[in-house]
Amino acid sequence: MENPERCPWCGDDPLYVHYHDTVWGRPEYDDLALFEKLCLDGQQAGLSWITILRKQESYRAAYDDFDPEKIVHYDEARIAKLLADPGIIRNRLKVQSIIKNARGYLDLQEQGIGFSEFLWSFVENQPVQNRWRSLSEVPTATPESKAMSRALKQSGFTFVGPTIVYAFMQATGMINDHLVQCPQHQACYLLSQ
Repeated sequence: MENPERCPWCGDDPLYVHYHDTVWGRPEYDDLALFEKLCLDGQQAGLSWITILRKQESYRAAYDDFDPEKIVHYDEARIAKLLADPGIIRNRLKVQSIIKNARGYLDLQEQGIGFSEFLWSFVENQPVQNRWRSLSEVPTATPESKAMSRALKQSGFTFVGPTIVYAFMQATGMINDHLVQCPQHQACYLLSQ
């Protein structure tokens, strides 16, 4: 049943509506799920999220379910195979970014820093509860996303600018940016309590 109060950005595409209602804004704490989402958000650069969402399963197949231990060993032959894969965005910089991000992820692990712990520290380990009434109020970056972006870049990650990182923080529930009239705003708030 259509909900006229749902955040308008997802439109009426069933895949996008399902993502909005069941994933976006839900607090995510799993290291590997966060790694996958950060990589996919980087793939979105210059594109719409629905484009990447439609290719998510192809990305999982192409990148060994986003296993950093496997990705970090990708060589030129594997990169060439990825660049020929019509199921993903075939951009060399974006392909290489996932490999670099896997190295950054593993470097943090080697320092004894869990990925979830690292990321959630930028919101003091508690979802930020915004109360926006219209999309025009929602920022594209914040001091927290800028700080996370800087720290990720220092750790070797790429395609992690402040705007990409803010979208990632929204999607993984670090920031509740569902509009207040959307039923998912309250649902995400309750999940954070």
